Amino acid sequence: MRQGEIIKVSGPLVIARGMTGSKMFDVVRVSKERLVGEIIGLNEDEASIQVYEDTSGIGPGEPVYFTDQPLFVELGPGLIESIFDGIQRPLDIIRDKTGDNITRGVEVPALGRDIKWEFKPLVKKGDAVEPGDIIGEVKETSLVVHKIMVPPGMKGKVKNIKSGKFLVTDAVCELETEDGNIKLTMMQRWPVRVPRPYKTRLAPELILSTGQRVIDTFFPIAKGGTACCPGPFGSGKTVIQHQLAKWADAEIIVYIGCGERGNEMTDVLLEFPELKDPASGESLMKRTVLIANTSNMPVAAREASVYTGITIAEYFRDMGYSVAVMADSTSRWAEAMREISGRLEEMPGEEGYPAYLGARVSSFYERAGRVKTLGRPEREGALSVIGAVSPPGGDLSDPVVQATLRVVKVFWSLEDKLAYQRHFPAISWLNSYSLYTDDLAEDLNKKAEKDFTELSKEAMRLLEQEAELQEIVRLIGVDALSPEDRLVLEGARSIREDFLHQNAFHEIDTYASLKKQYKMLMLCMYNYNKARQALKNGVPFDEIVKMEIRDKIARLKYLPESELQKFDELRDEVEQTFEKLIEKAGKIKQEVSR
Repeated sequence: MRQGEIIKVSGPLVIARGMTGSKMFDVVRVSKERLVGEIIGLNEDEASIQVYEDTSGIGPGEPVYFTDQPLFVELGPGLIESIFDGIQRPLDIIRDKTGDNITRGVEVPALGRDIKWEFKPLVKKGDAVEPGDIIGEVKETSLVVHKIMVPPGMKGKVKNIKSGKFLVTDAVCELETEDGNIKLTMMQRWPVRVPRPYKTRLAPELILSTGQRVIDTFFPIAKGGTACCPGPFGSGKTVIQHQLAKWADAEIIVYIGCGERGNEMTDVLLEFPELKDPASGESLMKRTVLIANTSNMPVAAREASVYTGITIAEYFRDMGYSVAVMADSTSRWAEAMREISGRLEEMPGEEGYPAYLGARVSSFYERAGRVKTLGRPEREGALSVIGAVSPPGGDLSDPVVQATLRVVKVFWSLEDKLAYQRHFPAISWLNSYSLYTDDLAEDLNKKAEKDFTELSKEAMRLLEQEAELQEIVRLIGVDALSPEDRLVLEGARSIREDFLHQNAFHEIDTYASLKKQYKMLMLCMYNYNKARQALKNGVPFDEIVKMEIRDKIARLKYLPESELQKFDELRDEVEQTFEKLIEKAGKIKQEVSR
């Protein structure tokens, strides 16, 4: 085996000589302990290697072994329900092998080599197949049918295909190609830094519904879209990521814990098996892949974890699934890049981040999209990417936030001010935006009601009016406002408290369908418009705000999805209540005029 020699060790960065013939991003094994490393710089016969494990005790003179392969992931049955580290080592299997702490240099295959999967062929002998064609299926979990595909760049005629139970390394199909016969297994290998190919990219016209009212109604994300949620410590970034993973309208979830606290990943591991998938009632883990690179794990592997996660997500997208990637948080990923860049003595950019920060961030998010996949039968797949960003002190001018905002199309601005007021999700309705709103209008109106987008715009105008009036209130007090302006404040308060506020830990309020969201917002706006009408007809402002019906509207968020007809009943009650108030005001006016 070819090998080089270590001449310098600087934390996770190792410099080795005698590396002639190696290539950028090749994986190497460092020292006699065979630690996993990746070449990130070449200079004549010297190579800079970022090591994905702890390098303490490693010194000059030790060997570096070549593999002549890039960092790749194994793709096949066994991915779902697994928890991997940043370089796709299965943490549960490593724990069984070495205990609670990962031993350096441990080598465990990503996909189990001792599990037999039931392979059901979908092509027959003599069929011509192309890249991406589905040759068979494996029932991986009760929620996921794993499609076995012809790897990209390979085509030919089926010479032989098997049926039955096989290991992922067993040949299940033999192809006759121009270069000779090739045996296909149920497993593919793919370099993590190379996007997987597809036929064509499609327009983002379908909503990725999340069940979170502030998101779906005001700042929706498309299937195949990109979003970021920056916010300071304690503003609820991780809870939002968990909520989206639980309730988003995606068939596969890939959750990347990138540099976050270990107890947060523990919460995910404990919660997800207990949570029920809303569509099927099965455990949420039966359609989830977890990538965990917590803050106490080697910093270099953090940089690789997002690529590992998105490559696995692309693989499921190629099967025709809608996939959602949650990256929590990309700031820790950028910090890992900054540390490695500093050790490489590269010219620093803004705040010490490498000059290529923007290019790396955009290349990650650009792997999202709704596409027509390779192969037959023709299918559509979608890969949506939602990244949490943790800028120091919540500073949105942070380079990572700015680099992210230049490439994503949805911005959910989390504010500690709202979190301190116990308003969750703490997404600012004045600072956030979605560039998909117009593209998704038709789909939203079809899935909810035909005037859904118009209603949301009307509600947003009311919230903006409230923000303007609050400036006046701070100067001269609420009593100086006209009854019409005070009614605006009351209407906006109803939207904020009765609609936007959502309890993630309440079994009913944690999720709201698009139809329920429409009915809730419609009732808030209907009540406000009726109140305006009553005010014009002489009903005193104090009588309007003391109405008991307002408490009933506030409690409707806890109404189950099966009882949505009660919204219509309450709307009729609102109408009757205001008619009585207007009638009473009319009688008083007549008596006064006499």
